[in-house]
Amino acid sequence: MNEGLMNLVESFALRGQSEVGDELLSKSKPDLAAMLLDLLTAYYNDLNSLTLREAVVVRLAGFVPRSGNPGYNGYRNDADADRTTFCEVKPKNVRAASPKDKKLNGDGAFNNYTWSKFERHRAENPKMLVAGFIDGRLIYIFKFDFNEEDFTERLEDQLVRAFPNGEATNRGPRSAAFRFRNFKNAKTLQTYCPVPTAELERLSNRITRPVLAHLRTPSALTTLTDFAQ
Repeated sequence: MNEGLMNLVESFALRGQSEVGDELLSKSKPDLAAMLLDLLTAYYNDLNSLTLREAVVVRLAGFVPRSGNPGYNGYRNDADADRTTFCEVKPKNVRAASPKDKKLNGDGAFNNYTWSKFERHRAENPKMLVAGFIDGRLIYIFKFDFNEEDFTERLEDQLVRAFPNGEATNRGPRSAAFRFRNFKNAKTLQTYCPVPTAELERLSNRITRPVLAHLRTPSALTTLTDFAQ
């Protein structure tokens, strides 16, 4: 994805349609053509339409996207620690005008989850990036270490129920789900909420009360500069 398109995608997530429209009008035709072709390529090669949301979340959290690669969604080379830190993105998008859509509740899931994947995650301790969008507009990103106790206990409990006799190769796909309550007390939790207070209140009926209360607490929020560290 070229840099111009990536910046445009970020603008849409952070500012909305009207300001992005003004930005588009300032672009030259060759630049617009290049961005549109890149966008079409991304969508036509995306099986689940999460590519753009994942890329925005990864970049805002200070990581480099790994589009098209299996495994983690992003990485960051930490020179001070002489290691690479990975991130796992769990984005959710709901529609403001659709009562059938569930509210944003800080949830996410690992599909086809197994004990071996769980042990790999526990050994590598990636950063979890749990994001919520409404009509494509970014509402929040929760960032925390995978190895937070409440979080791993939630996943482990589900694996025990799914594989009571240990991991079996002939079992069907498994999903290990979590919600905000499973990481809200995490020591490493950081919260980025780019939505102004007035807009957050306007969209409050599409966010569950525990998550909304957290986003309404100024001391719980982190600036983008600190969030991307």
